[in-house]
Amino acid sequence: MYEKRVLTNGLRLVFEKITYVKSVSIGIWVGTGSRNETMVNNGVSHFIEHMLFKGTPKRTAKQIAESIDSLGGQINAFTGKECTCFYARCLDSHIDIAVDVLADMLFNSLFSAKDIKLEKKVIVEEIGMYEDSPEELVHDILSSSAWKSNPLGYSILGTTKSVSSLSRQDMIDYLSKNYTPDNTVISVAGNFDIEHIVNLIETHFGKWGKNSNKDNIQKAIFTPNICVKDKEIEQVHLCIGLDAIEHGNEKLYTEIAINNVLGGGMSSRLFQKIRENKGLVYSIYSYPTSYKESGIFTIYAAMNPLNVKEVLKLIKNEINQLCSKGLSEEEISKSKEQLKGSYIIGLESTSARMNSIGKSELMLQKIYSPEEVLEKIDRINTKEIEETIDMVFRNKKASLALVGKLPENIDFEGIING
Repeated sequence: MYEKRVLTNGLRLVFEKITYVKSVSIGIWVGTGSRNETMVNNGVSHFIEHMLFKGTPKRTAKQIAESIDSLGGQINAFTGKECTCFYARCLDSHIDIAVDVLADMLFNSLFSAKDIKLEKKVIVEEIGMYEDSPEELVHDILSSSAWKSNPLGYSILGTTKSVSSLSRQDMIDYLSKNYTPDNTVISVAGNFDIEHIVNLIETHFGKWGKNSNKDNIQKAIFTPNICVKDKEIEQVHLCIGLDAIEHGNEKLYTEIAINNVLGGGMSSRLFQKIRENKGLVYSIYSYPTSYKESGIFTIYAAMNPLNVKEVLKLIKNEINQLCSKGLSEEEISKSKEQLKGSYIIGLESTSARMNSIGKSELMLQKIYSPEEVLEKIDRINTKEIEETIDMVFRNKKASLALVGKLPENIDFEGIING
């Protein structure tokens, strides 16, 4: 059973007690990411994530890592397009230490000039590594192509130019504007005493100054586009993107059910027909991604350059088949069982539960119980499937991104949007 408390400064605490485990996962979720940035400071959210591990007056960077590692726990963070999360997982007996370390990082990080200079080199190397990974790079190119001129299309890492130009003051200003209690959720899942964790959070975070975040994100408009990056590699990597369903929409579960059938696994239509039956690709899959007021449905494939045209035609044919014939009752039933199974299995991890309740509260200001989620999945029917296919796939113009050495004279526009 989930519970929620709100501190006087607006900080939200959501938690779920699980008595049959001996661990606890704690996450600090801040509602800011690359979507809140500009072209000038692109990458600042990710840079700040790195800097919070670089030391405080109380702990060096090594001591921050050792404080949890030495207890057999884990401490880490990640930055997304709309949120940043700092988290720790440890034995329930060490919860006080984990909260103290996370609070120390959040409020007392030094942002020393020496560390900033060193970390710029690290992140520039990370950007270079990403550039050398075409299977990752093509997704970023699709994003920037589909959300043209909108921060939703910015790279989470930033660019070499934007990261190199960031100053300490840029980071402090961004931190002050976006890292505010009303823009933050602390989520806890595992074995703990409820009143103890509430008092612990109140002690460490209750004096956090109330500073309302009024930053309004720019609405992202999906733009059909084709972007090709020439690269001397053996394979061609491609992503097709369709304007899809936004975060919080009731049809998200239906979209996921459709994805399971189309390209969500090894038994999916795309995998079976294009890889198993035709042998034209090594990797092919699809997945939906939702954001505030926006969403994208992505199909990825990697293949020999000589097979690009045929693979694109086969993918388009599967989309057309989906639009004309929908899903069979058997496919819908199997997909729903798959959805329920993966969801229930995920509930066995305290980290997954912490992630789920933290992100849900941050993005939706609401947490659905397992019973409510399973009910939503059970409600998926042929009518829901048809309506969602209509929203995402039928008569939709696509964006296309390709990385590799491509054959000449391929009419990408005619294949994808013809």
